[in-house]
Amino acid sequence: MKKKVWLVTGASKGLGLSLVKKLINEGYRVAATSRNLKELTQVLKADASVFLPLQMDIINESSVAKCIADVITHFGNIDVVVNNAGYGLIGSLEELSDEEARANFDVNVFGSLNVIRQAVPHLRKQQSGHVFNVSSIGGFTGAFPGFGIYCATKFAVNGFSESLYTEVKPFGVNVTIVSPGYFRTSFLTASSLSAPKKEMSEYRNVREMQAAHQNSYNGNQPGDPDKAAAVFIEVAESKEPPLHLFLGQDAYDLADQQIAVVQKEMAALKTLATSTAFDKK
Repeated sequence: MKKKVWLVTGASKGLGLSLVKKLINEGYRVAATSRNLKELTQVLKADASVFLPLQMDIINESSVAKCIADVITHFGNIDVVVNNAGYGLIGSLEELSDEEARANFDVNVFGSLNVIRQAVPHLRKQQSGHVFNVSSIGGFTGAFPGFGIYCATKFAVNGFSESLYTEVKPFGVNVTIVSPGYFRTSFLTASSLSAPKKEMSEYRNVREMQAAHQNSYNGNQPGDPDKAAAVFIEVAESKEPPLHLFLGQDAYDLADQQIAVVQKEMAALKTLATSTAFDKK
């Protein structure tokens, strides 16, 4: 039985790179994309029978469509799609410009939607497949000063993924939202975490959070990306993969805290908040 064909976006670094390496080592066929093909081929080398590197501009739907077509031509089909391409953005809502906010949405949200629109028709027609949308624990709780826009992009990913799950389930296609905590990748470096062009000194809490992520957290994240890659593969091979996959103990802890806060507030205001129905006649 042939191993599944995977398509992984944003594969030249971070979790994407670890995943592609693991997949190739375990005998899967993999198409990997990056904005920079030279960078991708420098870090990933394998025989063309199992590996197809592609340059993709994720915010250009024509580029995405060409890449999907190239994968089908090369391998014959696609079984698993990993929407991994994205970047972080730190800055208060007031100091980030409209251009900076929209650019983050273009990549993290609309880029993933471009891939979904082009890939899902193939999965639907073959009546099988799996889409992993890589979100963040910041897509479940936004309680991080300075990460409002980034969290908003990931909340959007969670929202459309839950709808996609219900839409494609009848066609035998699975959808999983991956919500990682902190993994020891390049995500907190300048190449993956953007800061405002015009920082405001008034937002001391945001600057403190920014400094902590860039200086203290970076290089000390608890999560091992190679172990995360193994989880992706095991979930993809499971008979009933989950919709929600929280990745890392820190992600679990933050999710539990958020659930507890929501439940506490709901309980405290339940009588008042549910007193809004029309009076019974």
